[in-house]
Amino acid sequence: MRTRNQHARRRGGRTAASFVALSSLILAGATALFATGSATAAPAAGSYSLSNAGSGLCLEVPGSGTSAGVQLAQRGCTGAGNQTWQLKTSGSGYTLTAAHSAKCAGVRDASTSAGKAVEQQNCTGGAGQVWTLEQVSGSTYRVVNANGGKCLNVKDSSTAAGALVQQNSCDSVTSKRWTFTAAGSTPTDPPTDPTDPPTDPPTDPGSRPAWPSANGSQALSSTMKVSGSFDGGMKRFYGSGDLGSGGQDEDQPALIELADGATLQNVILGSPAADGVHCAGACTLKNVWWEDVGEDAATFRGGSSSLVRTIDGGGARLADDKVFQHNGGGTLVIKNFQVEDFGKLYRSCGNCSTQYGRHVQVQNVWVTAPADSLVGINTNYGDTARFSGVKIYGDGGRDIDICTKYRGVTDGEPSQIGTGADGTNCIYSSSDITYAD
Repeated sequence: MRTRNQHARRRGGRTAASFVALSSLILAGATALFATGSATAAPAAGSYSLSNAGSGLCLEVPGSGTSAGVQLAQRGCTGAGNQTWQLKTSGSGYTLTAAHSAKCAGVRDASTSAGKAVEQQNCTGGAGQVWTLEQVSGSTYRVVNANGGKCLNVKDSSTAAGALVQQNSCDSVTSKRWTFTAAGSTPTDPPTDPTDPPTDPPTDPGSRPAWPSANGSQALSSTMKVSGSFDGGMKRFYGSGDLGSGGQDEDQPALIELADGATLQNVILGSPAADGVHCAGACTLKNVWWEDVGEDAATFRGGSSSLVRTIDGGGARLADDKVFQHNGGGTLVIKNFQVEDFGKLYRSCGNCSTQYGRHVQVQNVWVTAPADSLVGINTNYGDTARFSGVKIYGDGGRDIDICTKYRGVTDGEPSQIGTGADGTNCIYSSSDITYAD
């Protein structure tokens, strides 16, 4: 079923009076200089990402968890809700509230001990959840807990994604410094992250490429397993036997299965296509074409939030429901791709038993109606979708939703909660979407 809808020194003597005057001048200047260095205001209350000065990675609630007691960690900056912190004044300090869960960053058990975990907690306003900001330079601060006077710190000064965050004695170590960047923008000096928006994104991808002709055909009666790289030379592969139903049954086997790190390129998948391509981890699909999508064109698994999968070139048509199903964690990049007559181009799993914050980038994509929606994401898990260079054909009524938002679940059915750009989860402007009626 479709689911659409940042003096020269003088020689010679001095009189006592002149010495006193000079001393006073120097003292006044030093005082003014000190005051200037310490008077810079802390950030205004608002929403920020906090990137660690030692690693460039951002403070987050791992897995977009919403339960109290989840220890905070660092990971590549995505701008997702679980990396967005609402800075609010609290007496002479601040609280930091996770945007996705509305829970506060606090020291476990309100401890004053070094090495104690910093976690998300139900907000109480207690001293263990109050932080003061000591400016280091510009928008970079030491974040000091009001209860024990210890600094927010990455354990062992690790630069690895996933490293846990705790409090520790304040000193000049860079892992105890955090740069505040207003939500919706990228921290000044982080490592390149796959979910950053493309540089100078196109506003129109140009004309659709032609669909290719097959260079021969080959039936597959069992799943083809690929590790490393496989180039099909534009041969058509299709299912037979156990792979030959051509229906929409759940849990069909894949026509092609990709190991972690595998690349599949220059392949046409014909009908019947079973459950298309399964990707176990990081993978690349380059110039892969689905003539008649089976259950799904491709399904992406693997739980790590650092996983990046790329679909570059190719196209898909005749998808009764989803084209790309994202069940694991991480990021999916869809670029230089065309899709026609489908339900959704991309869906972040709405009811997987294990849920993640997932991210998708849609770049240089040609869309031909009919269709329901380009992307479906779960905003309660911190999913994000970014769009650039999308061109839509045959949708004079503007019926195709660009980005559909859901409240995902781990059991039962997800509920749709909205559509359209919001700058936080569904990220695009009107110039990113063009129409050719």
